[in-house]
Amino acid sequence: MWIDTHCHLDAPEFDADRDAVVERARAAGVSMIVIPAGHVDHFGKVRDVAHRYGLAYALGIHPLCVGASREDDIGRVRDAATAARDDGRFVAIGEIGIDFYEPGLDRARQEWFFKEQLRIARDLDLPVIVHVRRSADALLKYFNRIEVPGGIVHAFNGSSDQAERLRAHDLKLGFGGAMTYDGSLRIRRFAATLPDDAFVLETDSPDIPAQWQRKASAQPRNEPGELPRIAQVMVELRDTSAETLAAHNRRNARAALPRLATLLDSVASPAAG
Repeated sequence: MWIDTHCHLDAPEFDADRDAVVERARAAGVSMIVIPAGHVDHFGKVRDVAHRYGLAYALGIHPLCVGASREDDIGRVRDAATAARDDGRFVAIGEIGIDFYEPGLDRARQEWFFKEQLRIARDLDLPVIVHVRRSADALLKYFNRIEVPGGIVHAFNGSSDQAERLRAHDLKLGFGGAMTYDGSLRIRRFAATLPDDAFVLETDSPDIPAQWQRKASAQPRNEPGELPRIAQVMVELRDTSAETLAAHNRRNARAALPRLATLLDSVASPAAG
């Protein structure tokens, strides 16, 4: 069983064929998907998609969405997360974070939204799903101030020192399509050498397509069904087996998102719910 720990299955890119996308994922052996939200106006759709397909979800404001968000939306995040604690498919606060790569973003505003959402996670005892691009040190500044019960830093591409400091906060590091690029030497080195308990697998669908998808199409759309093939790259880098890697991914995903572990244990079929 494969778990895709980060997939935007609610994205409009999937509106025309979402059923088929989920069918392909399940046929490939992906039996659980975590769907993080990006904006408060999307919370309902994220929740509905997760329930329709028997999946898991997170609620939060993405750093690329803070410009289109109001400060009082933080209250909406807190209210929605508080209400969702009774929903077994709700597993984390996310996708939150800081992005210093995308031009034109207000850094101070991003940091404020990140800080406030960390406080929600802390107060509700929830893990976080975190976006990082050239911002690991800024994230660490807030993790050092606001203690949350772990989570996942998705699509990590920082330094060895940053990786170790993030791991010290009980955060798993997410690996997906970027790991398949021949030029992603640092990511591939991490994928090969990190301890078995340090990583989780993801697709970030419809984004971060694998190298073979980029070669096949000028506008590729990533899908959760690509996860086993993406994972095979890590299998080769680590000189292990797909079965062993899948087991590590399941164990680490459950550790990072304890409510996901409870969901997996309590739901006999991924179609239930």
